[in-house]
Amino acid sequence: MRKLSCALLALGVLFGLLTTGALAADTIKLGVVEPLSGTFKDIGERYLAGVQYAADEINAAGGLLGRKVEVIPIDSEVKPDVATRKATKLILKEGVNFFCGGTGSSVGAAMSALMEKQGGLFFTYGMDAASLTGEKCNRHFFRPGGSTDGRSYALAQWVVKNGYKRVAGIAQDYSFGQEAMAAFKKKLKELDPTVEMVAELYHPLGTKDYAPYISQLIAAEPEVVFTSNWGNDLMLLLKQGKPMGLKAKFVCYYANDDVLIKGIADDEAVIGSIGAEVYMLSIPTEANKAFVKKYHEAKGHYPTWLIGKGYTATMFWAEAVKKAGTTNVRKVIQAWEGLSYDGPAGTWTMRACDHQAQVPYWIGEIVKENPFFDHAYVADATMIPAEDVAVPCEETGCKAMGK
Repeated sequence: MRKLSCALLALGVLFGLLTTGALAADTIKLGVVEPLSGTFKDIGERYLAGVQYAADEINAAGGLLGRKVEVIPIDSEVKPDVATRKATKLILKEGVNFFCGGTGSSVGAAMSALMEKQGGLFFTYGMDAASLTGEKCNRHFFRPGGSTDGRSYALAQWVVKNGYKRVAGIAQDYSFGQEAMAAFKKKLKELDPTVEMVAELYHPLGTKDYAPYISQLIAAEPEVVFTSNWGNDLMLLLKQGKPMGLKAKFVCYYANDDVLIKGIADDEAVIGSIGAEVYMLSIPTEANKAFVKKYHEAKGHYPTWLIGKGYTATMFWAEAVKKAGTTNVRKVIQAWEGLSYDGPAGTWTMRACDHQAQVPYWIGEIVKENPFFDHAYVADATMIPAEDVAVPCEETGCKAMGK
């Protein structure tokens, strides 16, 4: 009898272990490809926080297709070869099919190619280079967020609407910065051919000394300076500009970064500058106010731009999986095409012809007084509708859909 009891106990323990292992394995794994070390660590960590918060919400509500979403952080180091090597390992050893990321369009291009080869799916909420849903598009890459075309078009509209005639531009010298500048110049010319581009400068990613570039900007005498810089590159550009005598306000892709503004530690260096984004903390809609309140109560800080973008894009992906009713990548791709999602930043619709979400942009000016921080931040944002910044499918350069 004692032997039988021991045997039954052993079987029970074994069954428990097997069941636990099966449940642990039965998750929907989402690899998050971000810089989690080095110069741009802060950017990657905030994107990751947004994705994780979305997963937490999904799991608290019963999961996705009844399964928990498991977030797997991947340190890309903003290096395409590092990102794809680590992702390939997860694909082959753990069967991960879904990946996302927001930092470094060169990383996005490499991940896009890897997904096409391995049959996975990658989506981005921050890799904005237009080419990713243009000539480099493929069915395994989605962008539930903005693009260089959309954001540059939105900022160009603001410049023209406000009557500026002398404009300079400075950008990081790689695909993202080059495409952002090209789109901005193109839209300026379309909207007002009399606007003069008085300077067009490029610098290496991770530049520390902006004095030579700022000197050139000052000499050009612009009324406003367009920049698509992000992270530490934007912080140093803004921080070094005013002390050197640059009086023009900046028209930025990423001026609504609270960490950046606080890091500059000089409100006067940023007040009056303009930011444009697909998500801003200051979007004055009831849906966003509810999201901000809930997040702040849960975390003790606000879901500023990167967190909000990572969250919204991940929730959009989850809606595609729900619609597909399966984690089969091919069916999720089909389900996401044409799908709309109503989130904190308005309605986002995934266009089937290039997998570029059609999204409104929000533009805001940095002011001293705001309800969120004791330093300057973006005032209530105004919306530019998605149709006003859309690029027709036939003009994107995307030829791969349907293959």
